[in-house]
Amino acid sequence: MKWVDAFADAMRELEALQHQLARLDDPTVGLTALHGELTQSRLKTLETIQGGVTGLREENREVRRRQDRMITDLNETRGELRQLLGLADALRPLLPAAVEGTKTADDPSAPAERTTPLPEPVGEADHNVPGAAAAHSAVSPSTDSQGGTMDNTGNQAPSAAGGQAQDLALRSAIEAAYRGTGTSAVQPSTAAPRESADAQDPRVAHGVLLLKAAGVASAELIAHRDTWEWLAALAVGHCHFRTPPAIEDFKEGRVRTVLSGRSLIALLIELWDTRSTAAPLGADWSLAMTSYERIAAELADIAGQGEVVRIILDDGLPFPEADA
Repeated sequence: MKWVDAFADAMRELEALQHQLARLDDPTVGLTALHGELTQSRLKTLETIQGGVTGLREENREVRRRQDRMITDLNETRGELRQLLGLADALRPLLPAAVEGTKTADDPSAPAERTTPLPEPVGEADHNVPGAAAAHSAVSPSTDSQGGTMDNTGNQAPSAAGGQAQDLALRSAIEAAYRGTGTSAVQPSTAAPRESADAQDPRVAHGVLLLKAAGVASAELIAHRDTWEWLAALAVGHCHFRTPPAIEDFKEGRVRTVLSGRSLIALLIELWDTRSTAAPLGADWSLAMTSYERIAAELADIAGQGEVVRIILDDGLPFPEADA
């Protein structure tokens, strides 16, 4: 009968399914074995990731150590270059006399240098000829009396003394302005154009700002990430700038970080130099000017009462108190 045959076929299929389901309970090929393999794979993956992260941390530390060494070497090189520039400035007045002496010694046929000035013709406009004033000023009264040329090495000592006196006056004016016991005006040198006695020297205000930044333990800075990257790239070459350990994302592309007083001094110095040397109406000038003025405004009202120094470079959106 057909239904008997169909029932027998169904029973055989059920037995086959039971046999296959029984294999799942086998610890070597069933779910237990699969779970064990997944656990081992997970442990191996975690171990590999941990090893990679440890290696990356070590490489990051090594990169930062190398960066610090490079910054130190660059600062030393900058100091040596400044010393060379100072030496070159000191030796520049001696160069014309040395060149003239070399030409006379190498070429016997060259006319000897005159030791007395030529009489000035009456009625002729020598002063309109380029170089005439320089030719007359090349011969000094001491040359006439001694009958020979003289270099201007004797003038270097008074010049250096004058520079030291100007530095001392500037330092005294900054300290007096910082203490609030004196004016912030520095007496101009004789070579500089005469200024009003009431005019404030911007160098004094800059020096006072640096002294105020030196007294700050930490300052919170909030800006767009692009602006922060520009500020960090500008100040990273200064020997006193240190990269903040943490930079927090803070809504609408802004970031929030904390700078030490030492790093704030470095940033102010670089901003001061950039706004003085950058082309006006350029991006670097506008960024440096705005950032410097914003930092100066926050440091101007420090009263030493434990308030938080917060520098915000964001005029586009209101800054709610809840986010502070």
